[in-house]
Formats: sequence, structure tokens, C-alpha cells
Amino acid sequence: MAFVRLEITFAISLWGFLFYVALMTPHLRADAPERSQYLWKTGVWGACVASDCGSVGLQSRSIWCVHSDGWITHQSNCFPSERPAHQQVCVKTCEWQKDLFEWRSSPWGPCSLTPLPPADRCVTAQRGVQTRDVVCMQRSNGSTVNQQVCKVFSSPPEREQACLLPCPIDCVVSAFSHWSTCSRTCGSALQRRTRHVLATPLYGGADCPGLTQTRPCNHDNSYPALCPSDQQEYSYSLWVGPWSPCRLKGTAPVGKTTVDFSFDLDGNKASYTIKRHTDSVHHQNHYDDKRGHKASWEIAIGYQTRQLRCTRSDGKNAMLSLCDHDNRPVNFRSCVMPRDCTVSDWSLWSPCSKTCRTSDQSPGFRSRSRVLQRTAIGGGEPCPALLEKASCNILEETLPLCSRYEWRVTYWNPCQVTPLLSQQDHRHSNTSVLCGGGIQTREAFCVRIHDNTTPSHINRPVWRNLCTAPLPSLAQSCFVPCRKHCPLTPWSPWGPCLHDNCLEPQGRRGFRIRTRSVIEESWVESESCPHITEAMICDDPVCALWRVTSQGSCVHHNGSCGPGTQEQTAECFSVTGEPVPSEQCPGDPPPAQQPCERPCAGDCVLADWSSWSLCSQFCSSKHLEGYQSRSRTLLALPAAQGKPCPPAPELEQWRPCGTHLCTVYFWDTSPWETCMPDSTTGEGNGTAQMGNKFTCGTGVQTRQITCRRAGNGHVVPKRCPESSRPDAIRSCPLPCKTDCVVTPFSEWSHCPTSCLQVNSSAPVQSRHRIITQRPANGGQECPDTLYEERECDPLPLCPTYRWQMHRWHQCVLVPDWVRQAVGGPSEACGIGLEIREVACVGVDDSPAGMADCVRWAGVMPVQVRECRVPCRDECTFTSWSRFTQCQGCGSWRTRTRSLIGRGKKRWRCQQEELFPVLEKEACPCDEFHSQSQGVWSACLLTPAENKALRPLVQGAYQRDWQTHRRRSECGHGKRYRALACLDHQGRLVEPALCNSPGYEEEVCHVPCPTDCRLSEWSDWSACSASCGGGVKVRSQWLRQKPFNGGRPCPKLNYKNQVSEVLPCYSDCGQYVWELKSWSVCFINPPNNNTTTTNTAPPLPACGEGFRTRNIRCVKRGGLHLDESVDDSLCDHKEQPITAETCLLPCPSHCVTSEWSQWTRCTVDCNDSDLRWRSRNVLRWPEGEHTCPDLNQTQPCVNITCRKYSYVYSDWSSCQLSEYAVCGRGIKARLLNCVRSDGKLVKLSMCEELGPSRGKLSAPCEVGCPVNCLLTEWSIWSECSHTCGSQSHMTRSRVVVQPAGEGGRPCPSQLSQTRPCPIRPCYSWRLGDWSSCRVEGADCGESVSQREMSCMVHWGSLSGPPQPLPVEDKWCLWNPLSKVSEMELRQPCTVPCPGECHLTKWSPWSSCQLLCLDGRSFETWGRQARSRAVVTQTSENQDTCPSQVYETRPCQGGSCVSYRWMSGEWRHAHRLVWCQRSDGVNVTGGCVAQNRPSAVRECHPPCNKPFSFCTQSAVCACEKGFTEVMTSHGFLDYCTRSPGSDQKKADVKTSAGRLRPEHIQNTNPLKDWTLQPLGADGRVKPWVYGLMAAGFILILLLIIMTFLLCKNPEDNPSSSAQKALTLTYDMDVDM
Repeated sequence: MAFVRLEITFAISLWGFLFYVALMTPHLRADAPERSQYLWKTGVWGACVASDCGSVGLQSRSIWCVHSDGWITHQSNCFPSERPAHQQVCVKTCEWQKDLFEWRSSPWGPCSLTPLPPADRCVTAQRGVQTRDVVCMQRSNGSTVNQQVCKVFSSPPEREQACLLPCPIDCVVSAFSHWSTCSRTCGSALQRRTRHVLATPLYGGADCPGLTQTRPCNHDNSYPALCPSDQQEYSYSLWVGPWSPCRLKGTAPVGKTTVDFSFDLDGNKASYTIKRHTDSVHHQNHYDDKRGHKASWEIAIGYQTRQLRCTRSDGKNAMLSLCDHDNRPVNFRSCVMPRDCTVSDWSLWSPCSKTCRTSDQSPGFRSRSRVLQRTAIGGGEPCPALLEKASCNILEETLPLCSRYEWRVTYWNPCQVTPLLSQQDHRHSNTSVLCGGGIQTREAFCVRIHDNTTPSHINRPVWRNLCTAPLPSLAQSCFVPCRKHCPLTPWSPWGPCLHDNCLEPQGRRGFRIRTRSVIEESWVESESCPHITEAMICDDPVCALWRVTSQGSCVHHNGSCGPGTQEQTAECFSVTGEPVPSEQCPGDPPPAQQPCERPCAGDCVLADWSSWSLCSQFCSSKHLEGYQSRSRTLLALPAAQGKPCPPAPELEQWRPCGTHLCTVYFWDTSPWETCMPDSTTGEGNGTAQMGNKFTCGTGVQTRQITCRRAGNGHVVPKRCPESSRPDAIRSCPLPCKTDCVVTPFSEWSHCPTSCLQVNSSAPVQSRHRIITQRPANGGQECPDTLYEERECDPLPLCPTYRWQMHRWHQCVLVPDWVRQAVGGPSEACGIGLEIREVACVGVDDSPAGMADCVRWAGVMPVQVRECRVPCRDECTFTSWSRFTQCQGCGSWRTRTRSLIGRGKKRWRCQQEELFPVLEKEACPCDEFHSQSQGVWSACLLTPAENKALRPLVQGAYQRDWQTHRRRSECGHGKRYRALACLDHQGRLVEPALCNSPGYEEEVCHVPCPTDCRLSEWSDWSACSASCGGGVKVRSQWLRQKPFNGGRPCPKLNYKNQVSEVLPCYSDCGQYVWELKSWSVCFINPPNNNTTTTNTAPPLPACGEGFRTRNIRCVKRGGLHLDESVDDSLCDHKEQPITAETCLLPCPSHCVTSEWSQWTRCTVDCNDSDLRWRSRNVLRWPEGEHTCPDLNQTQPCVNITCRKYSYVYSDWSSCQLSEYAVCGRGIKARLLNCVRSDGKLVKLSMCEELGPSRGKLSAPCEVGCPVNCLLTEWSIWSECSHTCGSQSHMTRSRVVVQPAGEGGRPCPSQLSQTRPCPIRPCYSWRLGDWSSCRVEGADCGESVSQREMSCMVHWGSLSGPPQPLPVEDKWCLWNPLSKVSEMELRQPCTVPCPGECHLTKWSPWSSCQLLCLDGRSFETWGRQARSRAVVTQTSENQDTCPSQVYETRPCQGGSCVSYRWMSGEWRHAHRLVWCQRSDGVNVTGGCVAQNRPSAVRECHPPCNKPFSFCTQSAVCACEKGFTEVMTSHGFLDYCTRSPGSDQKKADVKTSAGRLRPEHIQNTNPLKDWTLQPLGADGRVKPWVYGLMAAGFILILLLIIMTFLLCKNPEDNPSSSAQKALTLTYDMDVDM
């Protein structure tokens, strides 16, 4: 019982425990992930705490528990067992130990994809990571130490960093090729098609898909066609392996083949194992004999074997007997034992190419070489590099500075004006007088500058090509002062007769003087101007005169008429009208009173005497004298008893004047002499230092002064006025003597260091120096020798070596025991090898080293060749006959042989393709002919012969500049065309074989430039204004247009003219009206009709009449004042009147004098200003008669009030000297005085305004027509190619001064080329690889070969003309002749039938760049090629290799893009493919997400007749049918359209209705089990039945209701109304 109780208690406890566990398990499970969310995190180790540096201590770090989200929590949440250590043992480091070690990082590696999962779709870039190596280095020796050492001092640098990569680029492959033919004609066979890789995947893109697709040939039939009974199910092929290494005699062969036919446990044949027996004895493949010099040249012949086996078409092995073969397979052959190339030891290092410090900081290089001693044979190790280069002098701080090359320039040559003249300029005949603007040049030369260069050698010239900096300016404009440019004003009028010195008058002889002035300002030298003062001797000179300024009326003494006195006032005036002191007037002044007489009544009244007129001649000659006159007029006639008037001759008086002779004198000056040292000051002439442009003190200049008579010789000085005598001496800046300065001689040019060929001329070397400053002012002259030449030291002749070849030795075959061991024939015959000895000898056949012959005699001749020992059963032929005679150049010669022995009966021996019996070769021919090649070169002019002394600038400092320019620019020259020398087969040969220099030449002519030609300047036209300022014009006409790059024409007007306009001035007083005296007043005759005869003449009448006078236009300023000119030259507006009314007083009337002149108005002319004039009473009236007004006034305004102002004319064109072409000149303008009414008047009218402040002349400059200035042609360069037809030489020139201001433009030809002789080019051309072919077997390992033939070509192996083959000896010097045997032979494999293999490499794809939006950011692209898998049988597909592809960088790539293309829909399908931007259909490249749909589907399906699914997934009818739609928008059926011109009628459309999918979404019946609509949208029949039943039920319900509710007692009307209401309600429900 107790036991049972215990069992029950245990059961209850166990159940309780289990129940608790069951309850706690969820909590535990929930707590585990919570605990895993907490992690321990550690801090950085702190400093090592120890007693002293170098001792052991402790270092600590912080540790805390963190949540995965990053927040810190209590440490109890983390597992205690995983808690890291917070202390560790350390060694305290010292401060000085930190400098012993350092972290060193390598450059960042390429960016690679990150292992994180990529984003859903890459837009522009994807995440990547790049790494680098970080090591701890010891600074002293750069060795690597443990990283823990550096961690003690600092944390290591980051080893990874994030980077960006372009988006993944998937592999792109081409479209599939066509299906191949069946691998078999019967049985199970396969077809294949392949494609190749166009672009490999990048940056994690999708890998390339399969490049091969296979299918059974009979894929249309279920069973393949059975093979006929006469055909075997399998085919057998003989397979051969690769040749074994070459072995010497005495070494057992390896590689014997046995076939192991093993079976598995079930007795079936499982496999055929190939076993290869190899020996364990070590053998040496390379033959090396060191028995002396001769032994090193010997060649050892060994043997090779290869493996054979028979393979079945399913890839399995079979017995060799099953592989029948026509020719017995050869599995052995003779071979040359491999011998490595042998070279000498390295020579010593050459000096470093960099011995000084430069700016590019690139290191220098040094080299060492070794000599070839023995070439490689038989596939031995090829020769290593014979030249080795290494960098040196990397640390530039320890090197001295390098020499630098700079341009130096000479001093400017004298200024030249000749280059600026046009061709037709007449001033070419006398260039010594040219002046004005010019051009000057200088030379540039290259010098070497070094820190230790001595001052005497600092300007030593070197070759110009060493200076790489741009040329300095070698031409500039300059100015030559003009001596003859002196514009003058016209002569002034002759002045009065004056004393030479009015302050100290002497004698009774004076001078009349006229002057002119120089127009230029003071800054223009006028030393060459003509005289500006002329004088004439005159008598009775007067410097000042007494002039009566006022005169009173005549006061009579007794009575009213008769004698009286008159008061007057006199003042002293100079002859120019200016008041002067009275002491200057000769004699006493006029008396204050003078007697006068007042006429009485009835007396004759006369006017006062007029002033004396101007002298008609300033001077007298033998036939002409001068005179002057004065007159008085009759104012009133006398009465009968009055005092009569004097006779008419007494009213005019004459007197002689100008009695002195008309002889003009002037001071004549000679040119200023050369500036000489002033002896009074003791200053001498020094010598200018190099480059000193200053003067050397002050000197004096003198000139001769003589008095000359115009038109005659010298006269005594007293005949010229001393007051105007010019200076005869002046001070001047003394020019310095300038000695000639030349540079030191350049270093001697280098002599050749190589040996001399036979019959070559001795080389020479030269040096030169350059004139940097030419002598001047009597300095030291330049030396005569500027260029020197000398012969170089004699050089040794080049050595002569040749290859000496011995006869061929006996043919060596494979040993008999080797043939027997591999199962070969017992007869010693077949193909073997034969050798010969080749030695290097000198001129006297003395032995020499191999390196000498390789250097001087070319490649070593062949030492081994194939030979054949005929077998007994082989074809036997006679020896070759002699070659036939040649029939001429270009013919062929032949030789023959015959078949003998048993071979005559063998069919194989009669095959001429295998055993030719006729050979032919071309006959030797020595006929050559020349053929023109290319086009003629430009016409080349011959440059200066001495190239070293030739100036850099064309025409620089040439005495005969024009001649040099013509010779360098135009004239007779030569043009060249290349000649090719060809042999009779059209092959290019050396030009010497045609006795030709390699080119032909002919004389040509370069037309000279013709400048624009204008006519001479016409004469100046007359001044356009007779008074004041005007213009005068002259012109030039176009005579000839420019040709051949001549100087262009200036800007012409529409008449093809160039005009020049100058202001001119006509003196307003030059042409004046000369007035004669008025005539007597003529009284008008009385109007009396009575005629009387024989009566006395009547008395003179009185009263009103008229009077006349004569006028004429006279030119002033000449010697003859009365010189009449045409009236048109005088101003007609101011022409005086010639007739006027007058009043002749009667005897009793008052007589007055003439009116005086009007008084002058003020300048400002106020409104209140008046002017007045007066007259005096000469005879008082009698009786009642009175005198008229004696005074008159009138306002100044509107009568004589006129304002005057200065006006300047326009500036003239810039005027140069007649001997100047351009440069500094003068422009002038005129000053005019203009009246307020616009009339030009005398300048004296504006004197009240004061002197004018404006300048009448100003400096100006005319741009020089600078012709384009070029450097001289450089020397001809070396030929651009050593051979071929494209070789040419070039020379060039540089523009030093571009053309300006209408100068001759620069020629377009700045470089010229001429052909070089066409020499043949010899190059090795590698042929195409031969197809892989196995000799004596069907498949297996073989060797593909290609031939290397020597070709002669014209510079390009691709032609044209096409290259032609020549003998190999011509290509021995070509570097390609060193091509190793490995480059001419490559292993290949011929697959056996049924064997799975790879195709050949596809062609390289086009070069593609990595682009973004059509733009590339790289210069190198990628190309790809691939090899696909070829499967021949399905049984061995598992053993097929994998497809391969590879890429290579390329240049010249382009960006490509990809897009999806789609075809037309056919039913519900269409083609969709990806196409590249160049039109190539590809697989890959297009974005898969953007692929269009290739199949379209409609819901519900379009199963109605004549319906189909449209692109918009809607059912439609075919053409010719009309859609009938249901109410839900689905196609109900298709009905045939009545006609294309009729519209669809009676068709329910879904316009404006919901689409089917929307109807389904809003249909409340879609969840019902019974659907009222079918799949085609029609209403199901049971719906119609249900509707009919419902209608009947409703009808019965109405009837029953009516019957039950009817009350017979009710009013019929109300019942009817109730029934009607019920009926209405029922209608509402319906």
C-alpha cells in the first residue's frame, strides 16, 4: 500500500515537474534571443603602466555590455563566459623607440565588389571595397617586423575603404550561327550551332550563357535512321601523341604504348587504360660539350619518339590493328639535341646618362651589354637580353645643376627703309636719302649657360636646335630722321624800306624784307630747311614817320573867306602802324599850325590831296620803273566872277618810287658738319662699351654762312641784312665709337666615332662665331674669318668578317635499336638530318669570335638540314639534270629527273604532286629600269651655301636687300620627283643599279610677287577757297592689281583712286579791289526840247549829277602791285560801286568836305552804341542858303556790329617727307577768322580776341607697310624613312614679323618637302598558320607551322604596290630575323571523331568603352573572343571541356547601347530580341525588366470564331468582320461586315461603359454559387425560366389578394379605388 502511495506521489510530482517545464519552456525560448541581443564591447588599450621604460607592466581597457541597437545596458545581460579580458601584460616603450619603427601602407588595390547583397536595381553605381597591405617597417633598413611592435606606438592604418563601382554589366554574346551538318549520316548524330562572346561580364554581371547548342539530327522523327548493314556502327582513327624530348644515342626510348583491356565485376568491358612505360634513369636532354672552342660549334643529332593508339568514335580505345592506314605511321625521327644560347659576362656599367640636376626630376639611365657567343639550337633556351638598363642618380640633390640653353641676340642692325618700298617705287634708284619709318632686325643664337662658365665663353654659340624656348623678337620698327622734310608758309608781302637796325640807323641805305616760316613745331628739326628771309636793298630807309592824327577847321584872318590858319596834331608811328617814341622819327614834327585858305563865295572849291598811292613797283629794272600818284577832286565850280579852278593836269600829281634795283639777297647755309669734339672744353671721343647707347660728351658742329644773290652766285656779306644772319656754330651730342663685337668660336662639331667604310671620304668638323655688334663711328672693324673647318682625326677602317661554311656531313638516321624498340622497320632508311660546320673568319681567314661575325656578317647560316636515305621499296629517281639555257631576261630555266627501278610500276611514285620530276627557276637578270614615283615637289630655291653663317632672319642686314629678297622668294629653282629602280620582275632595288641618285629634277620658276601698282601723285589742285582756309587735293590711280602674294592695294574709292587732302590758305588780302579816283560830277543835262544852233557853250551847271570811277582786281604781295588779275578772284560781295550820284554846289551854296570814315564800334556792340562821321565847311553859303548837317550818327547794331571768332579747319592727312614711306609725320590745320555772317575775313579782324591757343600742327604717325618677315630656311632634315616611297626631307621657316598696314602678306608655305631616294625595304613577313595536320595519322598532337619569308616592299607590307619575295639574305639585318623557333611553330590538336573539343578562337570583337549616357570616361576599351564547345557524340558530353573567353585592352573604341526590338504580332505571338546600337543582334545587354511581352493573353479567352487577342488584351474580330459586344463589354460574336464603305449598324458597343474587369469588381453576384451569366457574357437559360415563374407567381398573388379583400357591402367606387391603388403599388414594385 505504501508502495502504491509512493508510486502515486512520484507520478504526481513527475507530472507537476513536466507541467512546470511545459509552462517555462516558452519563457526560456523567449529569453534566449533576448540574451543574444547583448554583446560585449571593448575600448582601446590604455598606456602601459610600468616602473620604467623597457620593463614589464600592465595595460587596461574598458569593457561594457551594449545592446545590438547601440545603447549600453547592465553587464548582467551579457554572458559572463564571453567577457573579454580587461588587462594584459605589456612592455613600456621609450620615446626614442617610436622613431625606430613606422607603419607603411601599399597603394590601394582595385575596387572589388562587396560581399553585401546588392540592391534590387543599380542606378549609377554599386558599393565596393578596396584593400591595401599594411606592414610594420624598421626605418633603418626597411625590413619588415611583427605588427605588434608598431601597435605598441600607434594604431595601424585602415586596411579597407569603401569605393564605388559601375553597375553590373552582363555578358553579351552574338546570335547563333546556322545549324551545322550532321556528325553522321546514319544512326544517332548531332547538329550544333555556336555563338561567340562580344563583351565579357564586368562588376558582378551575369556570366556568359552557353555558347553551343546541340540537337539530334533526326529531331523530327522519333527514331534515328539505322545504318546500312555494310557500314560499321563505330569508326576507328589512329591517334598520335606529341614527340618526346630529343635524346642522345644510348638512352632507352620511352613512351611505348600498350592497351589494357580490363573488365569490371559483371564481366562487361568497362574501359581501356593506356599505360606508358617510363624509365627511372635520369637523362640529360641538353647537349653540352666543353672540350674547347671547336667543340662548342658542333651539333649533336639525337632521336625522338611518339605514342600511338587507336580510338573509337565513341571516345574509347581499341587495338591498333583496327586502325587501317595507308602509310605506315612513323613514331620516331632524328632531331637536333637542344643547345642553349651562350652569352658572355656583363660588361661594366656605362656612365650614367644623367650627371646633373634638371627640372623634370626624371632619373638617369646606365647600361651594360654582353656579347652573343653561341646561338640556341633545337629548341634550347633562347638568348637572353644582350642589353640591360638601370636607373641611376635618382637623388638629384647631390647632383650639380645642368647646363641650360638660352637664346642670345645680337644688337639691332641699322634701320632700313628699303624693305618697305613697293616694287614700282621710284625711290629704289636712290635709297641713301630714304628716311622715316623703317624696320631693323637682329640675329638670335643659342648659347650654353652653366654655373662654372667663364665670362669669355658665356656667349659661345652652339647649335640652334639645342634651344627649345620660343625665338625672341628678331624684328622691330624704327625711324630714320628726315632731313629734307621742311614745309614752309608762302612768302609774306615785301615790307617797307627799313634800316637793318632801327635802333641804330646808319646811312641812307636800307632793306625791304619778306619772310616765310616753318610749319613744324619746335620738336621737328629744320636744319635742312631752305632760307626763310629774303631782302632787297632800298634807298632812304625809314623806320618811323610823323603822322597827323587830327586836323581842325581853317580859321580865316579877316572876313569869312580868304587865307587863314589850321591847327593839327602829329604823332610818331612806325611803318607797321604802331606808335613809337618821337625820338625814332626823323626830323622835326609837323608844325602845330599850318596856313590854309577858305574859298569865298563863287570861288572854285577843291578837296584836299589824297594820300600817295602804293608804288607800282617795289624795285626798278632797266625797262621798268615804279611810280606813285595822288589827286584832288573838284567839289564846287566857280561863279562867273569867282576864282577859277586850276586846269585838270594840276589836279593829279606823280612821283617816282622804287628806284632801287630788283635784286634779291639771302643768307645761304651749308649742311651741318659732323659733330666734333670741342677743343675749348677738352672733351674727347671715347669708345662705347658693349651695349652702351649713350653719347660720349658734347661736341660742336659748324656750317658755312654766305650771302647769295637770287639766281646768281655769292656776293659780299654787306648786301644781306646782318640782323637775319643764321648761326654758324652749335653744340651737339658727341656719338661714341662702336667697335665690332663677335662671339667666341663655337666648339668644334663632333667627329664620327664609328669606323670608316672603304672608299669613304674623310669627315670634317667646323666651328663658327657670330657678329653681335657691327662697328660704327670709326670703331674697330669686324674680323674676316667667321667660319672654320678642319679634318677629323683619322678613324680606323671597319673590320671585315665572314662566315666560312664547310660541306654537309653524312645523313644521320635514328639508330637501329631504337627503331626496333618502337616497332619500326628494320631497314635503315627514311628521313634524317645532316649537319655542316660553320666558322667565323677574318680577312686573312684567321679564326674569329662568333660575335664579330654576328655583328659584321649577319645571322649565322643554317647548320642543320633535313635529308633522306631512300628505302628499297621507295621511289627511285635519277639525279637532277643540268638546268637548261636561259632564253633572255625574265625567262625560266628547268631541270628534270626520271623514275627508275621498281618505282616505275608503282602508282604512288607516279604522282608528280608528291614526287616532282620537273623543276624550274627564274633566270638571273641584270636589267633594271627607272620609274617615276609620286608627284613633283614644290619649286625649291637654292639657299645660301654656308649654312653656319646664314642669318636666321631672311634678309637681315643685307646691303642689297631687294636683290636678296627676290633671290629668296622667287626666281629659278628646281623641283624634284622620286625615281624607283625596278628589276625585270618589278621588284624594288637600290637606285645605284639604275645609275640614278634616286630622284629626277627639272628647272622651274617661282613667280615673283607683284605689288599693287599705283600711278604717281597728280599735281595739287588749286585751293578751294580764295579767302581763308580751303582744301587742295591730289590723287593716285590704280595701274596694276597685286599678284602672287604681292603687297595689297590701299583702300580705293569707287573710281579706283587714292586721294590725299591738305588744307590750304588764301590770304584774304591777296586779291583786292583797286579803286581809282572819282571823276568830276557830271550834271544831268536840262530837259529842253528847243534846239539852238550857233550859240556859245553854256556856263557849267550845278545841282545833282553823277560821277564814276574805275576798279580792278589786283594781286598783292608780288613785286608788281599793279598786276591785274581776273575779277573772279576778288570777293564780289565786297566789290565797290563804280558810279554814284553827286551834288555839285552852285556858287551861292554851301560847300563841305568829303565825309570822314565812320568811327569804330566796340567789340561787344551794345544796343546803345553809336558810330559817327563828320565833314567840314569849305565855303559858306550866301543869302538864304544854309549848310547841311556836318555830323552823322547811326546805331552799331544791325549795321556794322559783327562778331568775329576763330575757327579751325579739319586736320590734314599725315604728311611725310617725300623720301619717307611711313613713320612720324605732321598733320596740320588752318586758323580762320569767321565773321558772324559766316564769311571768312582777314585774321587781323580777330586780333581783338587775342592770339589763338590751339596748335596748327601736331605729330602723327603713318603705319609702316611691313612685309612679312621670315627666318631663313632651315637645313634639310634627315630622311623621314630609311627606305620606301614615303621618305622625304623637310625644311621650315618661322614668321618673325607678321605683315602689317598693307605689307606683303606671309606666304602660306612655311615648310617644304623634297623626296628622298626610294630605297627598297626588306622585311620578314610571317605567313598564316598552317592548318593542323597530323602526318601518318588521323588525329592527335601535331605542330602548326608558318613560314617567314623575306619580302621587298615600298614601305608597307600591306601595299600598294604589293610586296614581292626576295632572297633571305636581304632580311638578315632585320630584327625579325631573330624570331625564335617557338614563334614559327606552335602545338595544335586534331580532334578524333567523336571527341569533344573546343572551336578555334573567334575573331576579336569590336573595341567597346565603358560609357554612361553615351559618354565615356576612359581611353582604353576592351575586346573579347571565345571558344565554344563542339560535341560530336552524346556519349562523351560529360568529358567535354568548359567554354573559355578572354579579353584584351584596345584603343579607338566607341560607346554602344542596347535596346529591345520587337516584330509584328502574329496571332498572339511576336519576336522580341535585343539589338546593339550598331545593328548587331545580341543576347544580353538589355535590361531584363524592360523586356516587352512576346505573348499576349485576353481574359476571357478569345474562343469566338474569327476573333483574336489584340495588343491591348481585348478580343477583336479579324478583318472583314464586325464586333458584336455584350452589355458587359465582352465580345459576343463576330459578324461579317456587309461592305467596307458601310458603317457598323445595330451594334451594341461598350462606349462609355465600364470595362469587364471593373464590372466584375462591382458585380454583387460574383460570390454566388449559381452565376446568372455564362463565360461568354450571355444570360443563362434558367434565369429566363426563373423570371417567368416569378411573373406568374406575382400575378396569382394579385388575383388572390383581390378576391380575399373584396367586400360586397362596400361602395363600388371605393372598392374600385382601392383596387386601383393596389394595382399602382404593384407597378411600383415591379
